[in-house]
Amino acid sequence: MSILLEISENVQKGAMKAVKELVNKAVADGVSPNEILNDGLIAGMNIIGEKFKTNEVYVPEVLVAARAMNAGVQIIKPLLTDENAQAKGKVCIGTVQGDMHDIGKNLVKMMMEGKGLEVVDLGTDVAPEAFVQAAVENGCRVICCSALLTTTMDVMEKVVEAAKKAGVREQVKIMVGGAPVTEEFRLAIGADCYAADAASAADAAVMLCECE
Repeated sequence: MSILLEISENVQKGAMKAVKELVNKAVADGVSPNEILNDGLIAGMNIIGEKFKTNEVYVPEVLVAARAMNAGVQIIKPLLTDENAQAKGKVCIGTVQGDMHDIGKNLVKMMMEGKGLEVVDLGTDVAPEAFVQAAVENGCRVICCSALLTTTMDVMEKVVEAAKKAGVREQVKIMVGGAPVTEEFRLAIGADCYAADAASAADAAVMLCECE
């Protein structure tokens, strides 16, 4: 079995210690950091993402897999910058103003990082203007808004309005999600994308970042 396949399989198992050892060994053996990232770490996380979509694994398995993947990423991060590796895109994510729930948001963030995206995490209770400001300052292509409460989901419309007011609505895509959010709601407020689950959100964010 190739070492990259071993890394992938141990990411899927959430075996953080094994992932660290294998990544260090791969680096010592001269395997390209980009290969380790894409064909080992991200490949393993992608499989977990697909299994999550089909209910073959659940949130706890995703979280331990993401933790194992991130442990491997930390080892090769300095080497990736040396190779001028480019992230697939940059997004900012947060739970909207008035809402303190972050489990779903954190899961989406991990899935997005697993797809090779750079994620700016704004936390919870994020004001509409703060989403837009973060997107502008960090050069994000996508703003990802999460809400768990029906009483806070309307803030997402204010994020769309804030992006228009700042003159960046054409440059920045807005994605919405969370338990009470629907595709119909997304259309009503004029956002660009709705995702029903974390794995779908990560796939959609990659596609939005690739759209010129």
